[in-house]
Amino acid sequence: MEKQEMEDVYQEFKRLVNMTPAAIEKWLKTDESKKVGWDSGDGESVGHKSGKKIIDIKRKKKAELTAADYKHMQKVNGYIQRHKAQQPKGDVADSNWNYSLKNWGHDYQQ
Repeated sequence: MEKQEMEDVYQEFKRLVNMTPAAIEKWLKTDESKKVGWDSGDGESVGHKSGKKIIDIKRKKKAELTAADYKHMQKVNGYIQRHKAQQPKGDVADSNWNYSLKNWGHDYQQ
């Protein structure tokens, strides 16, 4: 990944991942968080695992980010953008759509 692409990924991640590490951590402990998403093969959903990686990334200084971090940030950005585009009609506060987004660090209400 080139320097400008890394910067673009970083800025988009900062914009889209609008939950703090503490808020994501608290969310990931809820039953709602654990009940959504595709099983990654070990009983934990892909999104739930992603949330843990997001916490680690957000706690690092920019200079500490690795190529793997940028690759995950890129994945997160794509997921959030695609998922937001599929917002169902009506009240989504208690929906799997909302719960899944929160696993990926995005609170649509913020």
